[in-house]
Amino acid sequence: MSADIPVITRHRLGIFAEMGFGDPSTCAEYAAGFQTFAAREMAAGRFHSWLAEDDGGVIVAGGAVLIVPWPANPKHRKQQRAFLFNVFTEPALRRRGIARTLVQTMLDWCRGQEFGSVFLHASDAGRQLYQSMGFQTTSEMRFDF
Repeated sequence: MSADIPVITRHRLGIFAEMGFGDPSTCAEYAAGFQTFAAREMAAGRFHSWLAEDDGGVIVAGGAVLIVPWPANPKHRKQQRAFLFNVFTEPALRRRGIARTLVQTMLDWCRGQEFGSVFLHASDAGRQLYQSMGFQTTSEMRFDF
């Protein structure tokens, strides 16, 4: 839902700060670009987000799935790829199963959409959670310019 984009953006900036990618207070230009991207992709039906609230209705965690065009292969015939990202839980509420529940909900949704697999890039902090849920390390590589 586009009304959720500000909190999704705040989560994203929090993730990057924790990974040492910069101070969220200096990322206004990036944040504005991300909000434009998220709104466009939501409107196109490619960006799906889930948020968790506490008993008082305060958003305490979230995550998203981005559907991207991807060539099929003999094992997975769908011409799209499900990319799980932006999983974030407020620091004071971590280690309570909130992220696990969100990730499982997103995996269930992806299974219902008939994706054969789901991809993500794990932070060091999130790697243990994903591995405990059955995610496997792949041979994906990257070249930075």
